[in-house]
Parts: sequence; structure tokens; C-alpha cells
Amino acid sequence: MNLNARLERGATSVIRRKATEVEALDENRFEHAKSLVHGKLVETMDLALFTEMPRESLAAAIREALYGILQSEKIPLNRDERDRLVADLMNEILGLGPIEALVRDETVQDILINGHRQVFVEKAGVLFRTAIRFRDDGHLMQVVDKIVSQVGRRVDESSPMVDARLPDGSRVNVIIPPVALDGPLVSIRKFDRNRITKDYLLAHLTLTPEISQYLEAVIRTKLNVLISGGTGAGKTTLLNILSGCIPASERIVTIEDSAELQLQQPHVVRLESRPPNIESRGEVTLTDLVKNSLRMRPDRIIVGETRGAEVLDMLQAMNTGHPGSMSTIHANSPRDAFARMEVMIGMAPSILSEKGSRALIASAVNVIVQIARLPDGARRILSVSEVTGIQDGAVSAEEVFSFRQEGVSDEGRVHGRFLAASRFSRYTEHFRTHGAELPASVFRLDRSIG
Repeated sequence: MNLNARLERGATSVIRRKATEVEALDENRFEHAKSLVHGKLVETMDLALFTEMPRESLAAAIREALYGILQSEKIPLNRDERDRLVADLMNEILGLGPIEALVRDETVQDILINGHRQVFVEKAGVLFRTAIRFRDDGHLMQVVDKIVSQVGRRVDESSPMVDARLPDGSRVNVIIPPVALDGPLVSIRKFDRNRITKDYLLAHLTLTPEISQYLEAVIRTKLNVLISGGTGAGKTTLLNILSGCIPASERIVTIEDSAELQLQQPHVVRLESRPPNIESRGEVTLTDLVKNSLRMRPDRIIVGETRGAEVLDMLQAMNTGHPGSMSTIHANSPRDAFARMEVMIGMAPSILSEKGSRALIASAVNVIVQIARLPDGARRILSVSEVTGIQDGAVSAEEVFSFRQEGVSDEGRVHGRFLAASRFSRYTEHFRTHGAELPASVFRLDRSIG
């Protein structure tokens, strides 16, 4: 490299460094102005007087006050900066600060916050890093406290993990130091404001009309269903949609750690677990709720997610007068789901032998649906299986439908085949006697997709 080239390269490096320094100074000046205006707002407005105001009126009053402070204090900001400052403070006061826009963005499926410096989002099944940041961990904790306090929960050093939800039903998980080593971690699973329907799943090839017809018959004729899959596979969404097949005349009790289910029937009773308070009292577990629900005259019990000792009470309920009950479980296959259930039964105070646990599972669960999120972000029902009993000492199931992946296109899209794995259902007579007889064409499914 000659001298002129080296000098030019050095000059360019200096210019870039100076530009970065100026940008940092501008951002610091903006944050200082924002803190000043926020402080003045707290001094000049008695926000307690506005707690009874409608949100729209409150927002208008705060916005007017903010612009008034900017003008009276003669803060040196241009019009764009003033508008941005007011928008930021409105989000801080009435919303969730820097992530408010992401919460409102209907294309965002997940928001993942790794300390105050990193915010990722998932869109169409793919993760992206955003330019959004919090001022510091304290700023992030203010937003966290706002979220968890709305549902009567807390998070602090003595209780560093919590599940909560946003007003729209979106699921929130928080874990903070000292358990989280690099600052507070927040995971928000967005709740789709546009309620996903069976037609949506059909259009996006999550399942086929034949599988949909079969599952509708399963639900209507009160077979017990377990939906299995990994994180983000769409278990709760599928559970919501399948529950729509339950007749409006039935009384349904839903039991969840964090309320997500949105059933449309007129007679739905919703229960939610509660963590212990600061004195380690008042905890209400899923097991407590399942036991209590049996005294509430339910026609069906729906447990949002089975993850512990409550599985024993759930299985017993399925076996003792509450057919048509449903739940979800984290597992990679039906076989793994059965194994997990055996482990969870072992968590219960009652001692049940391995043989007894398997017999209980085999008699309680009728149909297990395996759903997954594929590498291209698409959700697919991988298999629908009917539990056939105990074989060679283990719970056995026979596939009725399956999805077979055959390859990946140059664009990264997964292609494969939906197949009827069996030419009949062991519940054919059950469907017929309960008025939901299925045509033979359902069990001739062979459809290529992708």
C-alpha cells in the first residue's frame, strides 16, 4: 500500500471514529433531555388524579403536558427529536417502554430480551436482532416490574423467576440475577390478536382436511387428547382450535399456570395457579386446581400444560367420569411424551408402580397429536396416534396419520408428504355410535406439500 492510500485510509478511520463519537454524544444528550422532561412531568402533574380517566383521555393529557414542558424549558431539540422524545415517554408511562412498538407489531411472534443491550424478535419462525436497547438493567427492571405487578406477581432476588402475562394474553417469562448472569432475561410469547382458526392451519398446511375431520370427530365424541411438541411448536394454538369443537352445552374448566386459552363456549370456568407470596404462603399449584376442579361439576377439564405432579390427578379425572379432557406436554415424540408422564407421575405424593403408571396412561389417553416447528418456521402435525394399550411392558400407540419430510428446497422450504398411516381407526365404531362416522376417504390420505 502506497503512502497516499495509507493516509486516505487513516483519514477515513478518523472520520468514522469522530462520527461515532458525535452519535454517542447526541444520544446521551437526547437521553438527558428525556430524563429532564420526565422529571418535570412528575413534578407538574398529579398522575394520581388521572387514574380514573379513560386511557385515550389520559394519553392526550400527558402528551399535551410533555409538549408544554418542551416548549417552556426551551430544550434544544429539533421537531423529529421532540416527537421521538414524546413517543418514548408515552411508551414509558403508559406502555412497556422500548418494546411497546414490538408488542403492538402483529408480525412479531416472540420478543427475547437478553439484558438491556440485546433485544431479538421472531418473525415467520426466524430470529432477528433489533436495534432496540434499554438504558440499563434498572430501566429493563422497571418494565419487568410493571408487567408482573399487573397480574399480582413479583420477581426479586429471593424469587428470581416468574411467569406472567400481558393484558392481551401474551405469555411472559422473566429470570433475573443472580440466576441470570448477564442481566435480566425476558421472553415474551405473543398472543395473536387475530384469533387463529382451523382455516388458517389448513391454509398454512399445518394439517389437512382429512386430519381436521378426524380430530373434530375425536373431540366431539369425547375422547381424551394429549398434544405433544417442543417449545414454540404451536401446542396451545392447536389446543385452542380443537377446543372449538366442544359443544356449547358443556361446562368446561380450564387450568393453567398463565392464562392463555381463549375458549369461545358460553360456559367456561378459568382457573390460574398462584405462586407463594413474599412470606412463602398462599401458593396454589396446578395439582390443587385439578383436584378442586373435580368438585365443580365439569363436563371436560382442559389443562393448558401438564408439567408436574398434576398429571396423576388429570389422568384419574380422564378415567373417572370426565371424558373428552385435553392437555399439552413438552416432548419430541409420542414415546417421549409417555416417558415424561411416567416421570411426572413419580413426582406425585401417591406411590404408583411403574406398571401401574403405564396402565393408567394407556387407559386414560386415547389420542396423542405430535406437532413441531420445522427448520423453515412452518408448523406441522407430524403424527396423530391412537393409544392401543400396553405392549412388551410399555405404552403403545399406532399412527393414524403422519407427515414424512422428504427434503428441503434451495430456498430452505421443507417439503414432504401427509399420509394415512392406517386404513382404519380403532374408534370407528365409537365414532359411528356417537354420530360422527367418518368416510373411508379420510383414511386414504396421501398428499404432497412443498
